[in-house]
Amino acid sequence: MPSTSSFAAQSAAPTRYTGTAKLLHWILALALIAAIGMGLYMVSLSFSPLRLKLYNWHKWLGVSILLLSLLRLGWRLSHRPPALPASMQAAMPAWQQTAHHATHVALYALFFAVPLLGWAYSSAAGFPIVFLGLVPLPDWVPASESLAELLKPLHQWSAYALAALIVLHIAAALKHHFIDRDGLMQRMLPGQRG
Repeated sequence: MPSTSSFAAQSAAPTRYTGTAKLLHWILALALIAAIGMGLYMVSLSFSPLRLKLYNWHKWLGVSILLLSLLRLGWRLSHRPPALPASMQAAMPAWQQTAHHATHVALYALFFAVPLLGWAYSSAAGFPIVFLGLVPLPDWVPASESLAELLKPLHQWSAYALAALIVLHIAAALKHHFIDRDGLMQRMLPGQRG
């Protein structure tokens, strides 16, 4: 017979993410979609005031994403996320559980890598970032044409990798919601209580 303390620990384990975790998830998701969409659009434009404005907004979004990612990582490290339900873990093949965890680790890594590479590229290209047009950010690499040429494709390809992982993440969430109907997606939906 299980002890009272182990029963209390199991019943106290969260089944859904906290309100703060949900808020950070959805704000970051919207910021990422906006930054990726804007990045794809702005590079197709010819040199113009609109293109310059979009580049600045893209940089501001990148800085915001970096700050949101720091907050989100800090929250996740200090507030353990809910474990996958035991029934779901039993039904998932080992490769799928590995892919689940690897995707989350890769997403977090790219949340930081993409904006940091963009910031480094901007610094190397000699275009300082003035966040929201008010706060000048330091250049953290020296201005260098050869370094800029190296960093530009790294920023682009890491952004493409992030976009691909976001699509994979959304596809997996929709599969769980509409095909498996296992309630996994409800854990992160706004307004759902655990």
